[in-house]
Amino acid sequence: MDTQGSPAPTNSAMAAEFRRLGLDADDVEGISLRAAAGSIDTLGPLGPAMAVATDFLRKHPNEWPSLFARLFSPPVCSVPNPPASPAARLFALPPNDAVDRVSRLPDALLGDIVSRLPVKDAARTAALSRRWRGVWRSAPLVLVDADLFPATSAVSSVLAAHPGPIRCVHLTSSYMVEFHGLLSRWLQLLADKGIQELVLVNRRWPLDFDLPATFLGMATLTRLYLGLWKFPCTVGLPRKTFFPNLRELELCNVIMGSRDLDFILDRSPVLEKLFIQGNVLEFPIRLVSQSLRQVGLVCSFIKEIFVVDAPCLDQLIHSEVCTPGRNRSKIKIGHAPKLVYLGFLNPKNHELDIGDTIIKDKTTASPRTMVPSVTFLCMHVRFGVRNDVKMIPSFLRCFPNVEDLHIWVKPLTLLLAFICTIMY
Repeated sequence: MDTQGSPAPTNSAMAAEFRRLGLDADDVEGISLRAAAGSIDTLGPLGPAMAVATDFLRKHPNEWPSLFARLFSPPVCSVPNPPASPAARLFALPPNDAVDRVSRLPDALLGDIVSRLPVKDAARTAALSRRWRGVWRSAPLVLVDADLFPATSAVSSVLAAHPGPIRCVHLTSSYMVEFHGLLSRWLQLLADKGIQELVLVNRRWPLDFDLPATFLGMATLTRLYLGLWKFPCTVGLPRKTFFPNLRELELCNVIMGSRDLDFILDRSPVLEKLFIQGNVLEFPIRLVSQSLRQVGLVCSFIKEIFVVDAPCLDQLIHSEVCTPGRNRSKIKIGHAPKLVYLGFLNPKNHELDIGDTIIKDKTTASPRTMVPSVTFLCMHVRFGVRNDVKMIPSFLRCFPNVEDLHIWVKPLTLLLAFICTIMY
């Protein structure tokens, strides 16, 4: 990363974080090298955001100071909780009772019980009695590699032993760079055995290798979460490669191109939820989907969000926008007749475009510049900045049927407003 002419950060909180990590605040090149060679776990707040920002910063070396502050409070990847809990325990006999009532339950209930246990304990239930011998193999598999870590080979054993179907797999603790070839085999087993929910998080970077493309053939997937990966190239993939059952897609700090996201949306006919967190995307997101209902973009810099044709979309959230330099994200609303919930509009970071009209402080309301379906609007406003305040009426004129208006201001602004109210 070229940092010539880039000033060192002066924020005291950043300096304290540097000291905690044993880094020199003036040695930006050293920080980059440390980040590229280290484990995400040991880098604390430096890790995930810096990993995906590196590629962007190489192309825009003068933009790094504006992004640098965010590296110390990067988005925490909201990894979904697995259905199995490490705290789960199986007790067949309650105190002072000699009757095994659990074993008398129907097979479906026994399978549900076993699927909520850590995978090691679930497999061990086969040794309880003849009644339990086939329960684990017949119940949909729930596998969380953290329950087996650091014995990564156990993941291979479990996937080979269980015939499927596979309800849910979390691969979040294995170092995927070292086991890249092994990961390809795991993903192929998951595809062959009917995986439904997959959470896949990389533990090391830089992200200079592609995620194995095997997962692109998982036709049974209903939910997919990817964290800290470089998306595989989708050019030339056959038309039959698609996700007929995928309903939820979450991408956290994933490096990808415009064609890759278009590929997923085009090949997911029942996709309802799309959540993107911590990404730096220099291409416009074009939402073309007949099934998409909810879109969330959090702690990301996205050049443009263009709702081209989304007849079922009812929620569009773009929160905690990262804006390097003076760039702003454009929110362009085309065909979204059911859009009800929109936020957080930010006059500083967002440019609103409705019906090919860019909304400005003096824009006159017309049917072409209105979205009458929106009834819940959220805004982030700096009341100390005149230009931000001037945009509030213009934004409100675009949404004439708003019933719930939420305005988010900084705590200092709230404090000053409260003091002024008391004095008045």
